[in-house]
Amino acid sequence: MSDLDTFRSETRAWLAENCPPEMRKPVRSEDDVCWGGRQFKPSSPAQKDWLDKMAAKGWTVPDWPKAYGGGGLSPAETKILREEMAAIKARNPLNSFGISMLGPALLKYGTEEQKLDHLTKIARGEIRWCQGYSEPNAGSDLAGLATSAEDKGDHYLVNGQKVWTSYADKADWIFCLVRTDKTSKQGGISFVLFDMASPGVSTKPILLISGNSPFCETFFDNVEVPKVNRVYDENKGWDVAKYLLGHEREMISGMGLASSGGNPLIDGAIATVGLGHDGRLADPLLRASIALFEVRAKAFGAMSERFIDELKAGKAHPAQPSMMKYYGTELNKSRYELMMAAGGSDALEWDSDRSRGGAIPRSWLRTKANSIEGGTSEIQLNIIAKRILELPA
Repeated sequence: MSDLDTFRSETRAWLAENCPPEMRKPVRSEDDVCWGGRQFKPSSPAQKDWLDKMAAKGWTVPDWPKAYGGGGLSPAETKILREEMAAIKARNPLNSFGISMLGPALLKYGTEEQKLDHLTKIARGEIRWCQGYSEPNAGSDLAGLATSAEDKGDHYLVNGQKVWTSYADKADWIFCLVRTDKTSKQGGISFVLFDMASPGVSTKPILLISGNSPFCETFFDNVEVPKVNRVYDENKGWDVAKYLLGHEREMISGMGLASSGGNPLIDGAIATVGLGHDGRLADPLLRASIALFEVRAKAFGAMSERFIDELKAGKAHPAQPSMMKYYGTELNKSRYELMMAAGGSDALEWDSDRSRGGAIPRSWLRTKANSIEGGTSEIQLNIIAKRILELPA
């Protein structure tokens, strides 16, 4: 056997022995998702056990260096681990903006002290992070941010407001863009980290049309941020921000991929429409729409796999995350539109136990934000046109 064959065999055996049966079932609600952090309360002993075992092996962040809490796996080994987890429908042991966004930025731009301090805590699920980028008056012009960081010697004094801060009311720390120089737009931005429990930080949830409040307004009133918490050089935070955005868009694009644990789209259609005498969905139009969607989803999955391989090898086009983000979010919107169509009038249930509190319609409404967060679909199309297709401005 080759080294990779041996690794696959050993990984398969380890997962079979250590992944609890409960963690192989589909996620039913937000309570089933493990975000970690100081406020985290496991939904079950199995959820905590799965996180602890994966973190101990470094497999919450398998491709990070072992020195920072990772598994030290090669890209090929990481891919095998993902495949073997998918084969048994294992849940992700830890969801974290620290893993998907901040971690890669710290690995590239952070000091050794910052890496040792923050990355290990991220890998173990001890700290939950939120992102302080968008502002009320900046819109899609992220570089137009106004939140200020006044130099006070060994620390900054931060004042301003962020908006659409996902889970800010549940986060422990924030990675935040602040203005340290008003004379330059992109050249006057710094990237800082600070505790959400710091005096002067407050949050206000934003109620969405789905009836949920994953987003918040976040306010800073004379918040003291030690300069040791600045990532990279002063006024060069835009470099960090752009790099992190690429990883954020990669994360958001993953919404287009089917989740493990069955196919709720097809399962729902069968339950509502039923099967014909030939064993196929009785509604031919819905059947054709779902088939077209499944083909597009398979193609997107193949493209995603290729993109990740190119990214790990340092061969990905800088604008590829925009392409992935655009198609992934539009695909996810299509998925839930079909789930609503397949569910018929049952899909309009909003509060019943049978509908799990209106899980499908609330999720359908939530997908409308997918094409806004992380850069709107229109912005992504502009980037694709300019950077990949090289069309004239």
